[in-house]
Amino acid sequence: MQSAFKWLMILLFSVVTSAQKLTTSIDSSQIKIGSQFNLTLKASVNAKDKVVFPEGKFFGALEILESYPIDTIKNNSQYELIKKYELTQFDSGKYLIPRLLVKINNKEFRTDSLSIVVNNVKVDTTKQQMYDIKDIIATEEEPSSEWWKLLVLLALIIASGFGSYFIIKRLQKGKVKEEEFFASPIEKAIAYLQNLDKKQLVQKGDVKEYYSEMTDIARTYIEESIHIPAMESTSSELLDSLKKAISEKKMFVNREELDKFRQVLENADLVKFAKSKPLQFEIEKDKSIVDKFLLIVDKALPRTEEQAEALFAEEVRRKELKKQKFIRTAVSVGIAVVLFVISVGIFAYTFGLDYLKDNYIGHTTEELLEKEWVTSEYGEPAIIIETPKVLKRNNDEKIQNNLPENVKSNNRFMYGSLIDNFSIVLITTAFKDTTKLDLEVALDTDLKELERLGAKNIIVKTADFENVKGLSGKKAYGSFTAFNEITKEDQKMSYEIVVFAQAGGAQEFFLIYKEDDEHAKQIIEKIQNSIELRKAKK
Repeated sequence: MQSAFKWLMILLFSVVTSAQKLTTSIDSSQIKIGSQFNLTLKASVNAKDKVVFPEGKFFGALEILESYPIDTIKNNSQYELIKKYELTQFDSGKYLIPRLLVKINNKEFRTDSLSIVVNNVKVDTTKQQMYDIKDIIATEEEPSSEWWKLLVLLALIIASGFGSYFIIKRLQKGKVKEEEFFASPIEKAIAYLQNLDKKQLVQKGDVKEYYSEMTDIARTYIEESIHIPAMESTSSELLDSLKKAISEKKMFVNREELDKFRQVLENADLVKFAKSKPLQFEIEKDKSIVDKFLLIVDKALPRTEEQAEALFAEEVRRKELKKQKFIRTAVSVGIAVVLFVISVGIFAYTFGLDYLKDNYIGHTTEELLEKEWVTSEYGEPAIIIETPKVLKRNNDEKIQNNLPENVKSNNRFMYGSLIDNFSIVLITTAFKDTTKLDLEVALDTDLKELERLGAKNIIVKTADFENVKGLSGKKAYGSFTAFNEITKEDQKMSYEIVVFAQAGGAQEFFLIYKEDDEHAKQIIEKIQNSIELRKAKK
């Protein structure tokens, strides 16, 4: 939901152009302390002119008590925009209303500077009946501001944050860096090979570096596990030493696997020294051969009972470190969840649960059905409906700037969104002449609008519409799917579109809800039976 605008922008449309004029007036030149007076700004503009009136809390030293909505008066081909402000001052003296900034089509205009006299209120004590000062009466203490509670809760959140930091640091104390500790040479080799893929060297075009690191990992493992000088050897020397060690240690390594590993070393030499460029599938194949070969060699290694026990002890230690890491992560996540819940609680407590639901969470259709409804009048020609929530104006500037020649105004009002439990879009259109909208064409346009808003797989049925008040029109109804950004899945929705037409204007509204929601269907029926229409102004 959008928050209320702090300044007001008015878009007006017309065909004829003429000069722009700005006038300033006040309804009184003198007031008493604390009394109010009205400041009126009038702008005579063309229909296509864009006008922005000033807003704020003060004009100079004068306090703005209320900024009234803009009134519009049509005078032949021009429009007169009337903006009123209610002002006051609580100190006596002569005050100046400064020259205020008004923007017309992004050009700056200044209003006239006017003065106002604020007089003291005289008290005649000879005629005013006076009374003795009464004793102090004990009353209930006025509740103090609730902001201290907010500050306390914020302090608790900050304290919880620091607490979580120190808890995690305490758990980390004495921890061995996991990237530097491995239970065995094969575990280190596998970890480094997995990390090699994460570097995305091949994707970056650095194939030479990829092969160099891959063969270095394999050579380091062979040197640490079989104890031969693998790092300083050429590829052929490494293969000869490897074959000799396999024979002496009576390791079972298939000759075919040795040949495959030899081919990888040769491919690596070609890449490093002959600038060979293997294809993607060839690189992946070589990496797979290295992974498999190192595991085969490690499995074939002869181990004494002491070595097996040492490996087992290291594996137990590695699992313990992994368990500690899980605990630290769980504590961090738990604290984060607690802080989030506290933050939501603070927000709900400070602004109220209704505010949270109106602007962030949303209401269930059952809540909307049971709460107190409001009756409001929207747009031109006006449509009067009863709804669970007041609809908010939501005009699209692109649409407003590209209205057809015969359209005087187009306004839209909304509650919810396309994937909320329940949402409403109401559109009113006023024509410059006695045009009467074709209901079939209007429904077709509205279905395209539904598609523009993100609806897919729309199923359409049409029928005549008539409510309990005898109001008739045309409606389309059915279902569609819409992508839910929160769940990342398509969501099945139902809809009803109702259109009304009269000479000089049209009213349309969309009712959208989750499929098979019985409460939503009751809301729709109640809204439709409340509809009343105003006639278009001639």
